[in-house]
Amino acid sequence: MEILGALLLIGAVVAYLLLPILKGETALLHRDFEEITEAEARRRIALLALRDAEYDYHMGKVDQADYTKLKGRLAAEALEAIRAVDGVDDADLEREIALVRAGMRDGRACGSCGHLNPPGSRFCAACGLALAPPTPAGSA
Repeated sequence: MEILGALLLIGAVVAYLLLPILKGETALLHRDFEEITEAEARRRIALLALRDAEYDYHMGKVDQADYTKLKGRLAAEALEAIRAVDGVDDADLEREIALVRAGMRDGRACGSCGHLNPPGSRFCAACGLALAPPTPAGSA
């Protein structure tokens, strides 16, 4: 009796494993979500570096002269990366920077990955981490 039960169990497992093959089902060779390109990765890194430099300056870690040089270099890298991805001009870059700043002020920009989340978000839609609370208007 035990042998018959074991044979039935083995038969069920084999049938379960062979069923997709017998049905002709195949696995997808691509992902459902879009992977980022090298140009998009450079764009994100450049914008995060620019954000970090501005944060360091406001925290007093970098003096005015160093910040000005660093910001100029990082802004040029960010603009080049954005142009490579989207083909945008200086006005588009300024709009994107303004959106990121507004998102940081509102607590919508993720401090970990830099993703700009919709208003009212409590967690980052890209990485899932909790978002920082909005900064008061007088402290920015």
